[in-house]
Amino acid sequence: MTPVQDTDVLVVGAGLAGLAAANKAAEAGLRVTVLEQSPDEAYLCNSRYTGGLFHIAMDDMAGEPDWVRGNLVHATRGTADPALADALAQNARRTLRWLATLGVRFIQAGPDGLRRNALAPPGVRQTGLNWRGRAGDVMLRTLGERLAARGGQLRRGVAAQHLRMQEGRCQGVDAAGPGGAALAFAARAVVIADGGFQADPELLARFICRRPERLLQRNAGSGRGAGLRMAEAAGAQLVGMDRFYGHLQHRRAMTDQALWPYPVLDSLATAGLVVDAGARRFCDEGLGGVYVTNAVARLDDPLSAVAVFDDATWNGPGRDWLLPANPYLLSAGGSLVSAGTLPELAQQLGLDAAALQDTVARYNRLADGAAADGQPPRTTQPYKAWPVRHGPFHAVELCAGITYTMGGIATDAQGRVLDAQRRPLPGLYAAGACTGGLEGQGAAAGYSGGLSKSGVFGMLAGEAIVAALRGAA
Repeated sequence: MTPVQDTDVLVVGAGLAGLAAANKAAEAGLRVTVLEQSPDEAYLCNSRYTGGLFHIAMDDMAGEPDWVRGNLVHATRGTADPALADALAQNARRTLRWLATLGVRFIQAGPDGLRRNALAPPGVRQTGLNWRGRAGDVMLRTLGERLAARGGQLRRGVAAQHLRMQEGRCQGVDAAGPGGAALAFAARAVVIADGGFQADPELLARFICRRPERLLQRNAGSGRGAGLRMAEAAGAQLVGMDRFYGHLQHRRAMTDQALWPYPVLDSLATAGLVVDAGARRFCDEGLGGVYVTNAVARLDDPLSAVAVFDDATWNGPGRDWLLPANPYLLSAGGSLVSAGTLPELAQQLGLDAAALQDTVARYNRLADGAAADGQPPRTTQPYKAWPVRHGPFHAVELCAGITYTMGGIATDAQGRVLDAQRRPLPGLYAAGACTGGLEGQGAAAGYSGGLSKSGVFGMLAGEAIVAALRGAA
């Protein structure tokens, strides 16, 4: 018989959301155990890989709450869960201050709101994957050390497998330890915080993409949906499952690590046009890079998309954003496909020349503000449509890079997991990328910010557990 190890709070996953919840509970004197599936001291997760920009909807998360909430509502086109949106906006500034008291260091890494609250040392400084001793790596080490100083345990190499449910209440977790040893944990509260399901082909095929093997895993590879499956088996509701946060990358990034996570190619796509294997547009590029990335993932072949633009775009929007495509795409080893005419460009890309010329002509009419039958619409705010008229013409072969899934376990604003009737499942909480609802759903879903989501709701879940357990006592 497997001996049962007892604790007050059991957290599944040692990323930002999990360690935030754990530290909040430990501050109140509760016994806390965190289970991390990786045995490595520098265990990989998206919080470890992060470039370290704490923001909400690509702007300052420390602004006035009503303004912050407005940014989120705009980004999600009104589909964010109102209670979650309120909780995020009202507690964002407080979360930053609290993390700072734990020793997490913030700097202003740039003049815009996106970079106003950045982890130190900063992470987004060069192309490719550079995380050791920077940003999220330092943050996780700091939070882990603070948890240990308060008596909390971080058990590495232990993978949660099943929730221990009794009469509808979560009372712990069954897990596999080193060498597959069976472990059992009893707990008064369980927090699922093991990230999204972006690295699990089965769940991706179920919810996101028919051909998940043709998506770029722009993530740490650790988010495999174990917590989501456990919660679903216990009766939890899942929400917003069909969308993810990610960026457009050079197609060669599928095999060349130097080309991800940066540079991203969103600015080229949202200024120009994106076509499929038939040389036809298939989405509204003006809705932003995350939207276009999701549209690429839904193609019959996600590795068939191509961004088309001209010199004006390459030297204009192509120089915009963090580590922009011009010049970082080329310096990182990527390439442009260039030609003096559109038929020559089509030939190099293996596309039908007449179809490409027709698509570009129709797109240019949209860019001029005229109607163009047979084309998806083209939003022009905040991303202006740049016409493609003058050679040399350029193209970049794309892939869809998936960073984390935006849908997941339904929770209330306290992080309590909800069942199909939107009732809390006693003793069960969730926070971070394994949860859904905050970033909306369907085509209107939008990026809220992974670090802000994890930090705020990890903290709130920890506070809710403290209040519940003190009340029970």
